Amino acid sequence: MVDITHKINTLRSATAMATVLVSHQNTIDAIVNNLVPKGNVLEMAKTAGLFAVKNTHLAIPDCHPLPIEYTAVAYEIHDLSIDILFTVKTVYKTGVEVEAMHGASIVALTMYDMLKPIDKQIEISTIKLVEKKGGKSSFKNNFDKPIKAAVFVCSDSIFAGQKEDRSGKVIVEKLDSYGVETTHYEIIPDEIDYIQERTRKYSQDNQLVIFTGGTGLSPRDVTPQALEPLLESRIPGIEEAIRNYGQDRMPYAMLSRSVAGTLGDSLVLALPGSTNGAKESMDAIFPHVLHIFHIFKGTNHDAK
Repeated sequence: MVDITHKINTLRSATAMATVLVSHQNTIDAIVNNLVPKGNVLEMAKTAGLFAVKNTHLAIPDCHPLPIEYTAVAYEIHDLSIDILFTVKTVYKTGVEVEAMHGASIVALTMYDMLKPIDKQIEISTIKLVEKKGGKSSFKNNFDKPIKAAVFVCSDSIFAGQKEDRSGKVIVEKLDSYGVETTHYEIIPDEIDYIQERTRKYSQDNQLVIFTGGTGLSPRDVTPQALEPLLESRIPGIEEAIRNYGQDRMPYAMLSRSVAGTLGDSLVLALPGSTNGAKESMDAIFPHVLHIFHIFKGTNHDAK
């Protein structure tokens, strides 16, 4: 199965359709008037679909087990065709379009099985996805101009050439995958004056100013102390999202002191200095956090 451990839970929904074609009006009349010998076709088929959708992962090898938190089955009869509309919802890391299509398919097959004694020319057709919502596709951020970012690696040892930077490069790669342009990348010592000077300077021309490193508990980790006096507004929700995401994957994440806040029209972030910590922090909040720049525009802030 595809690795989805890096994803976050969002509300996801999908509606699929399948069509059952019968050969004469008598079949439709028998369904509507509940005269089919095997029982109530619409209710039995609906029940079969509800059972099926909850077990999709047992039938389709690459489907993940996931919580099915809502299902709905609707029928639309048009002359000699019956459209089955099957809707599924969940709050999870991956979508439910296959589950919805599986449910619609089983409803159609159950109808076929129940109707074949009275109609030998039934067909199933047009099994398709009608709509899906949730995930990255529903949270796209479109901007007239690319968002610009400055990335700083706060580390005395990397600045001295004793170690190689990895976390900063991970951040730059992630930003590029989200369409964010990194205009400046620099390794600086973990010193308050350096961090504050870079923040003031690069927040003027970049919507994102991201620091990685210096968020631990060592007396040498001073990134939060450097940034907090400069920030005009802290954003606890971003900080909580980063920590909660990390905590689900690494129990030591609770010891990190990630910081998020605004300075003018810029979002300033302080992320952990480990490679995994930086990567997971980016996965926790991107690309959704970019919506903040739409909010800035909505409050009469001009995008840079």
